[in-house]
Amino acid sequence: MARIEGVTARKAGPFVHLVYWFSRRQVGKLAGRKPERMLEPLEMFARVPRLLFGYGMLEAAAVKSNLVDHHIKNLAELKAATMTNCEYCIDMGSSIARRAGMSDEQLFALSSYRDSKLFSDLDKLVLDYAVGMSRTPVEISDELFSALRQHFDDAQLVELTSMIALENMRGRFNLALGIGSANFSEGMVCAIPDPPITGR
Repeated sequence: MARIEGVTARKAGPFVHLVYWFSRRQVGKLAGRKPERMLEPLEMFARVPRLLFGYGMLEAAAVKSNLVDHHIKNLAELKAATMTNCEYCIDMGSSIARRAGMSDEQLFALSSYRDSKLFSDLDKLVLDYAVGMSRTPVEISDELFSALRQHFDDAQLVELTSMIALENMRGRFNLALGIGSANFSEGMVCAIPDPPITGR
């Protein structure tokens, strides 16, 4: 249960109401479902409309940026979600990835992708990047970044990095405020959260 009561559509002013309407449409299109609690993170941001506006602009820009293949971005975002253990993000991300062509077997294998034949060498490289970026502190070796440069130009690397960082922000925001699964993937397979990283 969320730690703060969000601003529901019933209580929202005209601007927030418009943001909710647009977001419900866009998220439903991406995830293929419109569960009742799908806008819970936005309802929290609506407590500070200026932040809601800025966050909305960031999400809109991320959706419209298409320099990197959608499969790669979905894979990286979902892996980052499993690293933060955000139920909302894993639930929604699994639904989006499934609609983009990821199989149930791949969703299950994501937690042990290094040993799986279900992912290409490029997939594994991107997943390594998502893992390294989602650690605290961030761990990206020069070798890993150099290997990424063989496949992506500078602008694509910025887009990919931005998507993984955005997913980390989403997950940490949701976890801190107690936002759980919204049931985007109810009755379907979801990716498995990664075990927490402890000590060295």
